[in-house]
Amino acid sequence: MDLFAPKHLLLILLIVLLVFGGKKIKSLGSDLGSAFRGFKKAMNEGETEEPAKQIQAPPAKDAEFPEVASTKAEQASENKTTPRV
Repeated sequence: MDLFAPKHLLLILLIVLLVFGGKKIKSLGSDLGSAFRGFKKAMNEGETEEPAKQIQAPPAKDAEFPEVASTKAEQASENKTTPRV
């Protein structure tokens, strides 16, 4: 037995129509359609914003740990200028 046979699909559709009613199915369909449109719009907006973010130059300092990056740079400059004993 095939689950997606035309007779089975008609029976499922009839049961759904009896349980929810015509008005509820119509409102569910329109809500689902608006949700898909909103999703597609958000996906398209995300694609246009992504190249703009890639054009920006990377930050000069380490954004997550700026104090670590600055101390490493200071230590490197001190090691070059101070003679070791």
